[in-house]
Amino acid sequence: MTDERDGDRHEFSAGQGVDADYEEFTLDPEELDADPNTVDPVDSRVLTDILDKRNVESDAIDVERLIDVGLSYMGINRFEEATETFERAAHFAEEDSLEAQEAWVNKGAAHAELEEYDEAIGAYEEALRIDDDSEHAATAETNLAYALWEFGRTEQALEHAERAVETDPRFAEAWYNRGFLLVERGLAEDAVTCFDNAIRLGYRSAGVLEEKARALEEAGEHEQAEEVADRADEIRREAEEQMVEEQTGQAPGPGGQAGGRGGRGGQAGGRGGQGGERDEAAEPPERELQGEGPEGF
Repeated sequence: MTDERDGDRHEFSAGQGVDADYEEFTLDPEELDADPNTVDPVDSRVLTDILDKRNVESDAIDVERLIDVGLSYMGINRFEEATETFERAAHFAEEDSLEAQEAWVNKGAAHAELEEYDEAIGAYEEALRIDDDSEHAATAETNLAYALWEFGRTEQALEHAERAVETDPRFAEAWYNRGFLLVERGLAEDAVTCFDNAIRLGYRSAGVLEEKARALEEAGEHEQAEEVADRADEIRREAEEQMVEEQTGQAPGPGGQAGGRGGRGGQAGGRGGQGGERDEAAEPPERELQGEGPEGF
């Protein structure tokens, strides 16, 4: 018995079709071909980059807004997306412009948050290549000092900390970094002056006072060092109590020690702290250089 559906079948063409090199059906136009000697054929970003350069005019991109997007990523700790966004901002900004420099500085800050210090160093160096005397230069210098120190290149770190304070003598974090690195070199008295400058310029965190106390101790000013260390402990306690009150809605009970953020950190826009519960038997916070946060954050 013949299947009734056989009679309803559509008769498809049995023609010879078109040649394999028919241009209208080519999915890889000649102008998109890439030299396999210079481009990794499995790099998924290659086609995107080529299309960006050809089809998206720089005038059509609001670089400032793109930087704001990157800063928003930083604000929610999505640092990988931030590095990509700042890189695109630098790509679309006018060559060697102030906006391009700002994008590179921010890209470095995002890499530093990921502890990718080699990439951070490269970004800061590119920012300084554009202009080593602009409004972003001091931040680039002090951030470069931070990244170099984390990367183990302490001698170069001090050089850039010096340049940071020369570029902007009113940059408190730069004075802190210079003082920190001078203590490392055994120049305690000069370091005390740097910490005093940082404090005078508004940088009054417990960490700064702790470093000043350490410098005073090494300079032989033991009594003054103890006073400064006590003040640092007081500031930490106040900060911890305030944090507990904000989180629980009530102050800690008598004799209690509030858990807090220790060691690493600084002012708003700076690098975040390393958490951990602290009590009287806890080890002192880890000493770290100050890394400035992204520009405009």
